[in-house]
Amino acid sequence: MEPLFKGRHFITLEEWTKPEIDKLLEVSKTLKYNFRNNIPTPYLTNKTAFLMFFEQSTRTRNSMESGLAQLGGHATFLDTSMMQISHGESAKDTAIILSSYGHGIACRNCFWGIGNKYLREMAAWSTVPIMNLQDDLYHPMQGLADLMTIQEVKKETKNLKVSIIWAYATSHKKPISVPLSQILLFPRYGMDVTLAYPEGYDLPDWAIEKAKINAKENGGSFRITHNMEEAYKDADVVIPKNWGSWVTNQSSAVIDDLLEKNKLWKCTEKMMVLAKKDVSYMHALPADRGNEVEDSVIDGPHSIVYQEAENRLHTAKAVMAMTMGDK
Repeated sequence: MEPLFKGRHFITLEEWTKPEIDKLLEVSKTLKYNFRNNIPTPYLTNKTAFLMFFEQSTRTRNSMESGLAQLGGHATFLDTSMMQISHGESAKDTAIILSSYGHGIACRNCFWGIGNKYLREMAAWSTVPIMNLQDDLYHPMQGLADLMTIQEVKKETKNLKVSIIWAYATSHKKPISVPLSQILLFPRYGMDVTLAYPEGYDLPDWAIEKAKINAKENGGSFRITHNMEEAYKDADVVIPKNWGSWVTNQSSAVIDDLLEKNKLWKCTEKMMVLAKKDVSYMHALPADRGNEVEDSVIDGPHSIVYQEAENRLHTAKAVMAMTMGDK
C-alpha cells in the first residue's frame, strides 16, 4: 500500500485528488476479483476498527464488518446510544481513547448541522484514520461505490448523461448526503449531470457552485431542473432518490405539505421510457418501494442496484486497506 494513503482521513471525496480516487477504485476492483475467486487478502491482519453508528444501517455496517474480516482484521460495532456519548462525552475524548485502542474509527452521524462537524472534531484529535460512514452533508463511501458501478456498466464516463432526481418517500426524512456527494463527484469524471427536484428540496448553494466548478474543470456539465420528465429524457443513468428539505426546513417531521404536494415525483415505467434504451437505474438503498419507485423498475432489467450495493463491500475494503495498512 502506498504511503500517500496511510493514516489519511476519509471524510469527503472532495479532499481526495482524482488520481487518489482512481487508485482507490483500482484497489476496489482487485479486491472484488480476489473476493470472487477466493483469493486471500490479509492486508490488515490483527488490525482493529471501531464502527460508531448514531443511526441504523444495513449495507454500511455489514460492508465494513465483513470487509475488515476479509482483510484479516476485526471490526467492533458501537451503538452510540450505549456509549458514554449518550451521557455527553465529547467527540474529542471519544476519538483520543478509541484511537489508542485500535487502527481506525468509522462513524455515521447524520444529525443536521451536527454530523460533519462531529466527524471533523474527531479527526482533529484521532491518531488513526477517521472514516465517514455518512453524515448530514457527505456520504463518500456511497459515492465511491456509485462511481465504481457506473464505470463497470457504462465503461466511459465522459459526457455520460446522469440524472439525480428527487423522489417521493415517507419512510423517514432522509439526509441530503447522497445526492450532494454525487453532484460533487460525478462532474469530476466528465459526466453531464442533471439535478432535478421540486422547489423546496434545494441542496446548499455552496455545493451547487462547487459542482459547477468541478464540471467546468473536468469537461462535464451540471444543470438544475424542476421538471421531472426533462431529467429522464435521454438519460444514460437515472438515480431517483428521496432527500429531505433540510436546507429550507430544519423540522424533523417526515410528512408535511411540501412532501405531499409532490407525490407524482416517482420513478415509473412511463418515466423510464423517456430515457435511453440502455438506461441504468441506480439507488443507494433502501428504496421506499411503491413511493420512490415501482417494483417493476427496481426489479427490472435496467436496475443495477444490487451490483451497486455489492460494490459497497469492495470500496469499503479499499478505503480501509489503503488508510489503515502498514505500507
